[in-house]
Amino acid sequence: MLIERGAVMTIFEAYNNTKKRLAAAGIEDSVFEAKAIIRHITGLSNTEILTSYMNELTEFQENNLTAIMRQREIRYPLQYIIGTWGFYKYKFKVGVGVLIPRSDTEVLVEAASEFLKDKENPQILDLCAGSGCIGISLAKDYPDSAVVMVEKFDEAIRYIDQNVKLNEAYNTLLIKGDALEGDGKENKYDLIVSNPPYIPESEISLMNAETKFEPETALLSEGDGLKFYREIAHIYKASLKDGGMLAFEVGYKQADSVCEILNQNGYKDVKAVKDYNGINRVVCAIK
Repeated sequence: MLIERGAVMTIFEAYNNTKKRLAAAGIEDSVFEAKAIIRHITGLSNTEILTSYMNELTEFQENNLTAIMRQREIRYPLQYIIGTWGFYKYKFKVGVGVLIPRSDTEVLVEAASEFLKDKENPQILDLCAGSGCIGISLAKDYPDSAVVMVEKFDEAIRYIDQNVKLNEAYNTLLIKGDALEGDGKENKYDLIVSNPPYIPESEISLMNAETKFEPETALLSEGDGLKFYREIAHIYKASLKDGGMLAFEVGYKQADSVCEILNQNGYKDVKAVKDYNGINRVVCAIK
């Protein structure tokens, strides 16, 4: 005996229903996420969705949407659900065990890329590389560069390998190592970048629901959250060429403290760069 399928949703109905359910679950950007989910389940672009909005979803698409919404309503990250995410100008695979690339971090890539624009064959070191989104983006922007990425954890390393292949960023080298142990410091670099763990343990309760699915090792830093900045600024100074730049992503209200750390270590031209929300998100300095 065949079980009849219930009422079929159009793409338009699915979008509206998804948007309402996301908003009810407390997700702030429900419009953006609803569009991303509909693109994902249909395989259509925004333009194609607009011209096909009265098309009915297939049974497979409906089932996929149902499964996605069950995960999203418990605040499982959308990026993990979809499996790839746009960052800067490129796409990256992400999933459990790796930090999700964020738009704030694009400011770090932009500042680094601007510094590199007049460099020939730049040598770049990316510490605490995570998904590889910073190092790979710079490798793509500067095909004549050589980018070394240092990452400690196997889960993240698997994603770096995938993202190097996805973006064909073969001017990169991955080192499994610990930034706090000085891994990768043997060479001389024009640029050293890092988005290290910087959330103080005292602020763990303030993290949003999605962040709690991400690896704590990529987020939390003991004490005041500044350990990695102090260690990297000291350990890797000798690895920078004269005139080379050290650039960090920093947490909310950490910019002044990180600037002071760099000044104390003898760097010059120390400055903070604001993110798209007007928050000092990047601190960079010259050796």
